[in-house]
Amino acid sequence: MQEPFEKATFAGGCFWCMVKPFDEMEGIHQVISGYTGGDLQNPSYEQVKTGTTGHFEAVQILFDPRVFPYKKLLEIYWPQIDPTDGNGQFQDRGPQYRTAIFYHNEKQKELAVQSREEIEESGRFQNEIVTKIMPAEHFYPAEKHHQNFYKTHKKQYEQDRERSGRDEFIAGHWGY
Repeated sequence: MQEPFEKATFAGGCFWCMVKPFDEMEGIHQVISGYTGGDLQNPSYEQVKTGTTGHFEAVQILFDPRVFPYKKLLEIYWPQIDPTDGNGQFQDRGPQYRTAIFYHNEKQKELAVQSREEIEESGRFQNEIVTKIMPAEHFYPAEKHHQNFYKTHKKQYEQDRERSGRDEFIAGHWGY
């Protein structure tokens, strides 16, 4: 990876829904769908979706912190998820759909912890915030047909997103 890019890795349920909020913004070089957090090397989508690999579906973002600071990534991340659901996200259930922030350095960890504390103290949620903050591990890019799914499979993406309940949750908790 060339300077000045840094990595950020977020799990927020189905990775299809986590690409678009970050994609095509100035300072964001690339958003990659993939798997992280488990022990199985080179997992496939079929393996991860069983919920037995320990992996999360996640996105890894290459960004220029001078243009798009990590704190701004966190500000985009939190409103995409239900941080109180430890068993998946919206219609997607299972450990592979849990939420987590995977930090790549101590500054990211510090900012992630601070942002979680701000969410906890905001009173926005009645239930406990269960989103984990963990050190980044090996990230395995998902298969090609999962990359930029919202663009390459637009109709299927829109149908899945509509059924998921994600947008209603975001509107109800964040007003977006």
